[in-house]
Amino acid sequence: MQRSAIETIMGAVVLLVAGFFLVFAYQSTDLRIGGSYEVSARFNAVDGLTLGSDVRVGGVKVGSVVEQGIDQEVYQAVVRMAVRPDVSLPIDSKAVIASDGLLGGRYVKIEPGSAAETLGDGDRIEETEDAIALEELLGRAMFLVTGEDPQ
Repeated sequence: MQRSAIETIMGAVVLLVAGFFLVFAYQSTDLRIGGSYEVSARFNAVDGLTLGSDVRVGGVKVGSVVEQGIDQEVYQAVVRMAVRPDVSLPIDSKAVIASDGLLGGRYVKIEPGSAAETLGDGDRIEETEDAIALEELLGRAMFLVTGEDPQ
């Protein structure tokens, strides 16, 4: 009988830890019940950007990347982003693929414009800036140091 009580207590502890983990995982992701609106942007290069990457305004996470694809007509990357409904982005905002430090991941940085009109569900951010590959930056720096022309 003693063994059965210990097993029951250990089982309860395991379930408690699993519940704590699920609550923590839910709070640290964007799986909130409630609305968000989607905006899209077109880029020539989105190197390192993945589904679930942050969308930030002023360094604060306001959404996440929900889909990536390619426009077969112009061969540009199309990125769809879900943005919190309490964040109104001006229609002349700029989307930039930025990096979280030298070895960090990529995210979409939104630089708000000054227009009174705001983006709505399904709208597109027209002004964008592509990701710069680390290898490209290193190549540019090497050519600057050696004094050679990269072309």
